[in-house]
Amino acid sequence: MKTIRSMVLVSSDPLSMERGAQQVFDNLQSEIKSFGLEDEISLSMVGDVGRHDALPLVIVYPEATIYGPVKPQDTRLLVEEHLYKGRTASELTASIRELSGKIAWVNARKGTIPAQQRIVLQRAGIIDPTNIEDYIVHDGYQALGKVLTEMTPADVINELKNSGLRGRGGAGFPTGLKWGFVAGTGNKKKYVVCNADESEPGTFKDRLILEGDPHSILEAMTIAAYAVGADEGYVYVRGEYALAQERLKIAIEQAKEMGMLGDNIFGTNFSFNIHVHSGAGAYICGEETALLESIEGRRGEPRPRPPYPTTEGLWGKPTLVNNVETLANVPAIIFHGADWFRSFGTPSSPGTKVYTILGNVNVTGLIEVPMGITLREVITIYAKGMKNGATFKMAQTGGSSGSIIPASLQDTPMDYDSFSRSGVSLGSGALLICDDNNCVVDLAKVLQNFFRVESCSKCNPCRIGNERAYQILNNISEGTGTMQDLEDLTMISTNLSELSNCGLGQTAGTPIRDVLDHFRAEVEAHIKLKVCPTGVCPMSGKRK
Repeated sequence: MKTIRSMVLVSSDPLSMERGAQQVFDNLQSEIKSFGLEDEISLSMVGDVGRHDALPLVIVYPEATIYGPVKPQDTRLLVEEHLYKGRTASELTASIRELSGKIAWVNARKGTIPAQQRIVLQRAGIIDPTNIEDYIVHDGYQALGKVLTEMTPADVINELKNSGLRGRGGAGFPTGLKWGFVAGTGNKKKYVVCNADESEPGTFKDRLILEGDPHSILEAMTIAAYAVGADEGYVYVRGEYALAQERLKIAIEQAKEMGMLGDNIFGTNFSFNIHVHSGAGAYICGEETALLESIEGRRGEPRPRPPYPTTEGLWGKPTLVNNVETLANVPAIIFHGADWFRSFGTPSSPGTKVYTILGNVNVTGLIEVPMGITLREVITIYAKGMKNGATFKMAQTGGSSGSIIPASLQDTPMDYDSFSRSGVSLGSGALLICDDNNCVVDLAKVLQNFFRVESCSKCNPCRIGNERAYQILNNISEGTGTMQDLEDLTMISTNLSELSNCGLGQTAGTPIRDVLDHFRAEVEAHIKLKVCPTGVCPMSGKRK
């Protein structure tokens, strides 16, 4: 794998393109090749950089040096001085020296390259997922071997704690701490469960991991089992993920044949077996206790807590439940060490995060980047800007239950604590990016419709609250809402959060809260003026 030492970004907003950004890009590409630097330099175009003082801009990382306005004839000097000789091309920066540090996401990334850093996805798309030998060639099962021959269970848990790994399913709970809870129970029978019921709309990161690198999950679960004292595990896979299930089953058989799973792993006294359990399409089964109920053969409904699964889980035994992305980090942490893992991300949220990018952007797909990246960086660098030069309005993180992030928070570092301090949540990592042609009322209505359908109906706040919230939002979208409706929505959102039995109901009110906090004027326009500012809602004569 080639090592990128510098990243070069060329602004590609409409004004930059009008001023020759495409020619600048083409010339840079040619000059980089002429100096033999094509394997060391990453060159790409980005959307709106947030400033328009001196376009087109060229930004070079890790120094976060800003050049502009750059003309096509300036590119050789820039490449020779900065990228080849390693010194700033001061002649090109003089006119915009005042800009340095004023572009928030540029300043925040100074000293690092805002490029993808693959830990979870390091093998996906590179190895043959049906060939265990291919996995082994790429350091597969090295971490497990290290654990079983050099480390005690307590050593493994301490390494996880020192790494600072936090659950990637949305809650962000410290992984090592959870492992310690299960290990600390006195029960002889324990389970390890991988939550692969990826049912959040717009999220497909777990599927890619399972389909592209199934052995990493088996290795991680086996390490976890050794650490907590379990001898049996389950991978609970979303029912629609047929290929993922098939590849997991193949991987399990291969691992058993080579002595890396089953009885006396690596010739030691440690034994561990893994089963694949197919879900039945219920969103609620992504909640860990409903998932356990489903494995036991009952209807997927959440259990009262406490007791928590760490002490009383599958069939009443202590159970460790981690999601796919969380587990996929474990082998790399053990193999490279906690300090290596902490070199990525932020002090409070180390490591990387896998995001799915969807919506009104030029490039959609999957990325893995260090924690702490900003939403503006995701949009400009990885999504290549808003589609058709539209204005960014909002983004929803983490699927249906995630927060709705306004444009005013797009420079907030995307880590658990920074988002929490801003009153929003990171969620599972699905980024639905919306331009100013999207209506917040319509978005909230669609989300509440999803929740009212997917609610298991076990508790009143969720069963009644989501239905009532949908009715109110539908009325507002049709021009029959009242100002009292906003007070009712606030009450419903609070009740959902405080009184619901499980995470589904507790987060179902999040979109309502965020819409009222950040887009209240737009909602009131539907009520007071009987107008949908975006022309989306039925009152405007346009239906989706």
